[in-house]
Amino acid sequence: MATHAPMPRRTFLAGGISTIAAMALAGCTPEGAPPPAAAPSGPRFLTPTDAVVGEREAARAASGAVNRVSLTARPGRLDLAGVPADTWSYGQTPAPVIRQARGDRLELELVNDLPEESSIHWHGLALRNDMDGVPHLTQDPVPAGGSFTYDFVTPHAGTYWFHPHSGTQLDRGLYGALIVEDPAEPLAYDSEWVVILDDWLDGVQATPDQVRTDLEGGMGDMGDMPEMHAMGNLLMGAVSDVLGGDAGDVSYPFHLINGRPATDPDVFEATPGDRVRIRLINAAGDTAYRVALTGHRMTVTHTDGFPVDHTEGDTLIIGMGERYDVVVTLGDGLFTLIAEAEGKLRQAHAQVRTGAGTPLPTDLPFPAPELQGKLVTADQLTAAPGVALDQRAPDREITIRLTGGMEKYDWAFDGLPFDMMRPMRNAHPIVEGERVRLTFVNDTEMWHPVHLHGHTYQHAGGGPRKDTSILLPGKRIALDFDADNPGRWLTHCHNLYHGEAQMMGVVAYTA
Repeated sequence: MATHAPMPRRTFLAGGISTIAAMALAGCTPEGAPPPAAAPSGPRFLTPTDAVVGEREAARAASGAVNRVSLTARPGRLDLAGVPADTWSYGQTPAPVIRQARGDRLELELVNDLPEESSIHWHGLALRNDMDGVPHLTQDPVPAGGSFTYDFVTPHAGTYWFHPHSGTQLDRGLYGALIVEDPAEPLAYDSEWVVILDDWLDGVQATPDQVRTDLEGGMGDMGDMPEMHAMGNLLMGAVSDVLGGDAGDVSYPFHLINGRPATDPDVFEATPGDRVRIRLINAAGDTAYRVALTGHRMTVTHTDGFPVDHTEGDTLIIGMGERYDVVVTLGDGLFTLIAEAEGKLRQAHAQVRTGAGTPLPTDLPFPAPELQGKLVTADQLTAAPGVALDQRAPDREITIRLTGGMEKYDWAFDGLPFDMMRPMRNAHPIVEGERVRLTFVNDTEMWHPVHLHGHTYQHAGGGPRKDTSILLPGKRIALDFDADNPGRWLTHCHNLYHGEAQMMGVVAYTA
């Protein structure tokens, strides 16, 4: 656990400590821009620095412990099995795991040594609104050469992660895991592994900004692709029945587990018979993964940080932004943890070693039988009794239609392009204390991982508690949550390039 030196004068103090920061964040708009709130005839929305945000934070169950960490975002180089990749990271990719107990306070200083502004979003945490890390919505962006201290209580145990919410920075090496432990953890296991999955091209094939430019040019009417093939940074013909058709549209030369490709795999060592908890995080930009451990079945115990009724399977699908915790009882030998890029015919590998054995080949996708075995998806899961919402009718219903397509690359919510410089335009109002039903309707021909900031919802009808969910083309999904965390909260597609093409919106509390 690192502690940082006294903060320099350039640091913005957080958590209501600094009057200057509170004044700057009250509007969360760039200088000279119109105020983000609705017109006078509409509702007045809370700001991230309204008193109620601090009051709600003070009411959280807190342990009194403080975890002080410092991260510096800066350019660097990642070694991909001998292939150098110039990228940006927090010193390494993934960043060192941040670990603390439920109720502990995280005090993390972000120093931005990048050539552009940045931020950190704490994905999945129902934290205080002014610490959510969305520039122009919950905070001013952290300028190049500047710093910001994130200061908040971690209210729920679970597997979470952090990444920027500035442009395409997520598709570089700027991400890491935040593990919030339960002091009264009911799950029994001998050891724990954190496994972060990622698709990679930065510094090898292109930059994410170049990919965005290529995509936003549109693909026109490409017709039916007879087989999958790459056209520069674009991928044609990647198809998955599980994802309802088009699996993804970006061609990645590498797929990684914990920052390492299959030709230089991460190695996990254990003893035969050990019961291991594996925390899986998908940090990818455009890729869902089908995950399996050769020679084993896995039991899903949590998704997006919250426990579910234990569900056994051979493999599972994890979309961008999702997390799954699984428990595996290890056999004797050498095994391979496989993350297959769904529909893209590529794999990431890590080795699991409990004894002697022969590793799998790494040059081609390996057809492990487990990958074709019983598949676990979120719609098969049920929230554990201790975390299920009480059953009651919603007080408010919000429907958001996902629109657009690859031809014009005009992804949006309700056909309305989102403007990050005017984020409160078309915001959906909610009132504290309401039960809200948020229904996403996918009118597009592609799947989308939809994500809501600041809350954990439950799939309607008794499904799992989550914050990121796969929505298939032509389908709808109803998500229930309690409006108990005041502020302005982003909701968006967690395909990075869809989000950057303006498939975003805001759910905001009224004053």
